[in-house]
Amino acid sequence: MSEFKYLAAYPEHILQQIEQLQQENRLGKYILQRYPKAHDVRNNKALYAYVMEIKNACLKKSPPLSKIIYDDKVKAQNALGTHSRVSRVQGGKLKAKKEIRIDDRFKLMPDAFLRMIVVHELAHIKEMDHNKAFYSLCRYMEPDYHQLELDLRIYLTYLDTEPSLYG
Repeated sequence: MSEFKYLAAYPEHILQQIEQLQQENRLGKYILQRYPKAHDVRNNKALYAYVMEIKNACLKKSPPLSKIIYDDKVKAQNALGTHSRVSRVQGGKLKAKKEIRIDDRFKLMPDAFLRMIVVHELAHIKEMDHNKAFYSLCRYMEPDYHQLELDLRIYLTYLDTEPSLYG
């Protein structure tokens, strides 16, 4: 069985299906049929508006976000997106800032994958750990969350062998 670094936690029967698609050179075709085109959220300003639209629709009472950007350094942390909380003392007051950084590879990915990673990072605003409540919140914001996560992992596996899929 091939080494699938993005799919290690999935059951053997799923890995076998993916390996068969890969051996038959059909993995890219599978992804392109399900997600044929990329989104239009190409810069940080558009990303901020995109994330805030989802946040305002699903997490109305959550704390504000001070920064939402594409970041080319996220993949160096072995992540697709990060969320951070920074607290600073300013003039005798404690100021808390929350930031979301999305791997810049998402600029060219299908909208469904961008939405999945945004939902994932937004869920961390309320739930820090990857627990049942966290995934329940993800499914609340995106009912197909688990399928999108699997398909994103398949897409990333394909990108490892064919980096020009959407380029």
